[in-house]
Amino acid sequence: MKQETPNVVQYKWPLYIKVAMVLLTIVLTVFIMKTAKSVLVPVLISGLLAVLISPLSSWFENKGVNKLLAAFLSLIALIAFLFGLVYFFYNQLLGFADELNVLEQRMTELLQTFNAFTERHIEGAVPISFDNIQGAIFKYLYENMASLTQGVIATATTLTIAFIVPVYVFLFLYFRRFLVEFVRRAFPTKDEEKVDKVIQKVKGVVQNYITGMFVVIIILSILNSIALFSFGIEHALLFAVFAALLNVIPFLGPFIGAILPITFALLTKDSLWYPFGIFLAFYVIQLAESNFFTPKIVGGKVSMNPLMTIFALFVGNFIWGLAGMILFIPGMAMLKVVFDEIDGMEPYGFLLGETRKKDGGKKISTRALRDKLKFGKK
Repeated sequence: MKQETPNVVQYKWPLYIKVAMVLLTIVLTVFIMKTAKSVLVPVLISGLLAVLISPLSSWFENKGVNKLLAAFLSLIALIAFLFGLVYFFYNQLLGFADELNVLEQRMTELLQTFNAFTERHIEGAVPISFDNIQGAIFKYLYENMASLTQGVIATATTLTIAFIVPVYVFLFLYFRRFLVEFVRRAFPTKDEEKVDKVIQKVKGVVQNYITGMFVVIIILSILNSIALFSFGIEHALLFAVFAALLNVIPFLGPFIGAILPITFALLTKDSLWYPFGIFLAFYVIQLAESNFFTPKIVGGKVSMNPLMTIFALFVGNFIWGLAGMILFIPGMAMLKVVFDEIDGMEPYGFLLGETRKKDGGKKISTRALRDKLKFGKK
């Protein structure tokens, strides 16, 4: 006699409970990330840097170097590069500091010209002086002493991070195969091939993102320097490299980087054509960067649509400040790789990716995308 299997009744949660659980999860995640910022930020930065220089460590090991020494030499190479970058900015800033008095005098002259113009054309206008600006700055400093104290503490924390990050990078390099094996064992054996695929893709995303951005920064530094030197701007190299480095922050970084040389040209040059010309040059360079350099060099390996990029910037700034604005972009790119490989999570990978995907040079139709992402499957 055939025994009938009892029907299993699956309980479905009401919609309002599902929404409440999702919101509670988001709130708890954000709270933990904000509270654990001092722990998570250096770990994530160290992880990204370790993944970046892991090929160098592997190269040393293939040459017969001991694993411990290979990790140490790779770390030394990274520290030497970062030290050279800091030394470059230190020397450039020393030369820039010598002209602060000239900039102050120029600011006073511009304010006097502005006051004379307003007095002639605007009745009852209150003149502005450089002393008033200084007084307003000091008043702001006194009224916000508590915030400044927190800023000093944050600077001390930054110095602590600067010392602990190299330790983390070294440990990640030395134990990288051990950590990969842990990830493999954390999932069932049947998913081992998929796990290996995700690990390789995530590693490729991080390396392509950082190396691609590094190449883009070098190109932008050269183009910015050519533009500023052509206009005869002093300290052009400082402004050019700084603006190029700010490009790691999408949308906002290039805007901030262009303000500094434009303001400097306004204070040091006698004609308004100089700041206007710099604005036009930086605008053209930024168009080339966003439409040619970054898509071709960084490419579709770290492709995110502008909506999700802006969302990542604001969420990262809200949670971790400037560090979040920098870390959340590659973080979301890695999430996209993971979502694309997990059954049922493909729609979220599609949400993070580009709005138009290409397959063999042809655009995929909406129906093909829907079938590919399994929207229609139950």
